[in-house]
Amino acid sequence: MGSKNKLKRFKENETFDNVIQPTREEIVDETFALKGKWNTFFKNDNPIILELGCGKGEYTVGLAKQSPNKNFIGVDIKGARFWRGAKTATEENMDNVGFIRTQIELIDQLFAEGEVSEIWITFPDPQIKYKRTKHRLTNEAFLAKYRQILKADGVVNLKTDSEFMHGYTLGLLHGKGLEVLYANHDVYKNEGSPKEVLEIQTFYENQYLEKGKPITYIKFRVN
Repeated sequence: MGSKNKLKRFKENETFDNVIQPTREEIVDETFALKGKWNTFFKNDNPIILELGCGKGEYTVGLAKQSPNKNFIGVDIKGARFWRGAKTATEENMDNVGFIRTQIELIDQLFAEGEVSEIWITFPDPQIKYKRTKHRLTNEAFLAKYRQILKADGVVNLKTDSEFMHGYTLGLLHGKGLEVLYANHDVYKNEGSPKEVLEIQTFYENQYLEKGKPITYIKFRVN
């Protein structure tokens, strides 16, 4: 994507009511006004579901269409990417969709304890190199952050093309005695996956499927 295109998208994001772009200082200094008050943003008390590393926002928008009585927030540092999802939601007058431009490691400072009902992690970078494991979205540090913001019965969904990420996460969950509600190492070949796993496909997922890569899925609890 050219720099002109990115700038155009950044500027358009600023006009969307469904895009929030807090400064890092605002979040770290705990002056972020929506923490614990997301019901004021959505103007209802419906459950809140997050998509972390939402990319173009296909899952955020797709889930929101399937469940109009729930609120969905896509989180990503790359605003030029989620511009697509924010624009679609705006054009289709979807009032249960929002996007936050920020780093995922700040997630526990964006939401109050127990404010989130469910988390989706879709096609994250598996961070295979040892030195980059601190950025792996299902490592122990991130699981602790999810535990803090999720309700007691909240769940996390991991959908990925990475067999490494799938195996790493399952091993960590079993090792910590956390409840795995469902696991499938090839959702399109093996029966039983939820419809939201099969019916919503991201831009990158379609590329992986064209290459014949199996898509894996885990649903689990962190509490």
